[in-house]
Order: sequence, then C-alpha cells, then structure tokens
Amino acid sequence: MSGPVNAWRVLIVDDEALARSRLATLVAECAEPRCTVAGQCASTQQARQWLSEYQADIVLLDIQMPGQPGTVLAAELQRMGRPPAVVFVTAHTEHALAAFDLDAADYLTKPVKRERLAAALERAARRVPAAPGSGAAAQDQAVLVVSERGRIARIPLAEVLYLKAELKYVTLRTAGRTWVLDDSLTDLEQRLGERFLRLHRNALVARDAVRLLERRRMAEHDDDAGGNEIGWAVQVAPVGEWLAVSRRQLGAVREALAPGG
Repeated sequence: MSGPVNAWRVLIVDDEALARSRLATLVAECAEPRCTVAGQCASTQQARQWLSEYQADIVLLDIQMPGQPGTVLAAELQRMGRPPAVVFVTAHTEHALAAFDLDAADYLTKPVKRERLAAALERAARRVPAAPGSGAAAQDQAVLVVSERGRIARIPLAEVLYLKAELKYVTLRTAGRTWVLDDSLTDLEQRLGERFLRLHRNALVARDAVRLLERRRMAEHDDDAGGNEIGWAVQVAPVGEWLAVSRRQLGAVREALAPGG
C-alpha cells in the first residue's frame, strides 16, 4: 500500500476485519505522526509471514486471536535486531500488565479513539530505532519525534548537533533552536547508534558536528576529573558551543575523531 513519503509504516494485526478497517481509517486520519498502513494481518502466523518479507516501524497488535495470542508475536519481535514498536489493541484490560512486561509502547482498549491512537503512535514512533520505513530509508531520513506544548515536531536526525541531559529532561540542539525531550539519554544513545558519540555521562554529540578537541577552561567542570575546571572539550559546529569531555570518555572520543575512526 502506498503512503506519504517518510511516513511510519504500520502493520495492523487483528482477527476481526471490522477492527482492522477501523484502525486503518484512524491511522490514515492521523496528522502527526505521519503514518501509512503498510499491511493488515488476521493472525500472528500471517503477521510472522508478512514480517519475513516486509518491514514495519509500528505494529498495532491484538492480543486475543485464534491460534497464538499477540503476546507470542510481541515476544518474538523483541528478539529482532531492529524490532518495530508494538502497541497492543484489545478489548480486554486484564492483559495490560503482560503487555508492558513485553515492553509495549502503549496499550489501547477497544473501541479505539482517534486522539488516543495518535498519542500511542507518537509514543511508538519515538521508540523506533531506524528511519520511517526502515531498511530502504537511509539514516539521513531518520527523525526524532518531539512533543512540546501540545504540538508534535519531527526533527531530522541529520539536523541534530547534540543531546544533553539536564535535571529532569534532555535538550536537543539543532543549528536553529533547542528542543526538550522526555527520553533518557541512555535510551536515546541506544536508538541513535554510531552516528552519535558519548562525551560525558550527560552529553551525546553528532560525530559530523565536532570541529575541535582541545583542553580549555569550562564554566561547568568535569566531575570525573575531580573538580578541575580545565579539561578536555569539543567544539560543536556550526553553533560554536563547547561541550565537556569526561576523562573516562576521552580515549573513545580521540579514537572516533582520528582519521579513519
């Protein structure tokens, strides 16, 4: 099924045709995050076959179905190298605990409301470790989904300069502005992969954004350096800002910035 460019690919798995049709309609009506229904399956077995041939970013998965329940498929997906995010959709609320034990992005009860589905898709999209549409879409098309003051923004990964953990949130810096994320820096590091480099326990930087590595006096000292205000730091282009490099990460940073690193 065709859909908007750079949209998240959604697979719907439900044994009820009417339920699949309603979910497909709601997904199509969702303005943000932009999604397209890539496939529909009536059982876990059909879904398993579909996923062996195609790729999905998000799976809307019923739990109680003839044959194997959706929880079996969800457990299998967790073992994939780049698993799609799972949103359980069911009429049975008693399965909620099992769903979250399987690291589901969200849990929806039928009948599903449009606003609630949009929120679930947003949460799921933030977990996807690859670009919308996976595989064929290069990392240059990957995005981070940011929810701020009631609006949702898609920030191309190629525009992200660095991410820095503050007291209770993470700031995302682009050349034009700063955004606030609810995600943990550790979770973001796992999702973003080798394109970003750990500088410090509180900072990740895009490798391509690093211009200089040198010793300098920083306003905020490196805790790992025993409180010494003079330490190693990298300069981030094009904004010219400096980020501290911890003593613990210095070797890895030097290696990554060396020719061929």
